[in-house]
Amino acid sequence: MRFSDLARKEVINVTDCKCLGNVRDLEFDECDGRIRTLIVPGPGKWLGCMAREFEIFIPWDKIIKIGPDIVLVKIEEKECRHKFK
Repeated sequence: MRFSDLARKEVINVTDCKCLGNVRDLEFDECDGRIRTLIVPGPGKWLGCMAREFEIFIPWDKIIKIGPDIVLVKIEEKECRHKFK
């Protein structure tokens, strides 16, 4: 699978059935090159589109299933939020 394929999939949290958005970036382990984290942008502050407050960092071990259209994850969203500095 290519990153462009992954970026088209919606990320769904099975804990609350909420759509978190689409994958925008990945974080890799420098030593072994494995994907450590999927990064999904948080919602926009102004009318849901501009000036995002945070990103959601989803650890690879929290991914339940990668399907043809969606990525299912099981996270506590508040624990995975990373504020912009």
